[in-house]
Amino acid sequence: MIKLGILGVGDLTEKMVRGLLRDAGEMEVFLSPRGREKACTLSRDLSCRVMPDNQAVVDAADIILIGVRPGQLIELAQQVTLRNDQKLISLVSGVSVNELRRLFGIQRCVRAMLSYAAEINRSTVAIFPADAEAQALLRPLGNLISLASETEFELATVSACMNGWFYFLLHDLQHWLIEKGLPPERARALVTSSMEDCAAYAKHQDSLPIRDLGQSIATPGTFTAQGLEMLGLHQANAAWNAACEVVFDALLTQSGRGSLCNLDTAEH
Repeated sequence: MIKLGILGVGDLTEKMVRGLLRDAGEMEVFLSPRGREKACTLSRDLSCRVMPDNQAVVDAADIILIGVRPGQLIELAQQVTLRNDQKLISLVSGVSVNELRRLFGIQRCVRAMLSYAAEINRSTVAIFPADAEAQALLRPLGNLISLASETEFELATVSACMNGWFYFLLHDLQHWLIEKGLPPERARALVTSSMEDCAAYAKHQDSLPIRDLGQSIATPGTFTAQGLEMLGLHQANAAWNAACEVVFDALLTQSGRGSLCNLDTAEH
């Protein structure tokens, strides 16, 4: 039986626990008192155990999953002592594997990045380095992608930010339809279904460039092409690129410091 300890019970880790206990088989989950309201809810709903302190979580578990903000990591590392036979999985943005090893004094450290869709086992699950035990644990949460370097993992963090931005894009498109008279529930169904079928077909036709798939729809003279031309005039792609660049630059700057002493508390 897997014994999983959660240090930092926030929105994402709560959703991960719900997804894991839905689809991961036998598992005991031990929760830190940080985020007590969510921890107590998980304890009530799913029979997880809320422990008196962080060290008690570590003592009870074989795998430790960390879900705190970067600025809280030094304090957490000072509170706990991990065993050499334990594995640490970190959800903390911008903190390298080597820095995790230095802080927690163990070698078996893995970085992971997920989305809220972990709650329904449909998340993108990015992981570095490749690790069979961590992959087996997290694979039930969605589509697992193993990355080859720290830089690739930082790019995956930018991709996780894109996931958040998509909600605002969907909101704007839904809002336009509502303003034109469509009921909110049907407007929401249309834009979310359109996003789903676009992603599904792009995965189905994975041998073709995504741009080619779009161009096969936005052929000259179509309404799709007309709208696409307007997006180009307003440099919509440039805005998306700029958002990606600012996040990626911040991640590289943060990870390049080599120490957490000056990290901010921003999450992805």
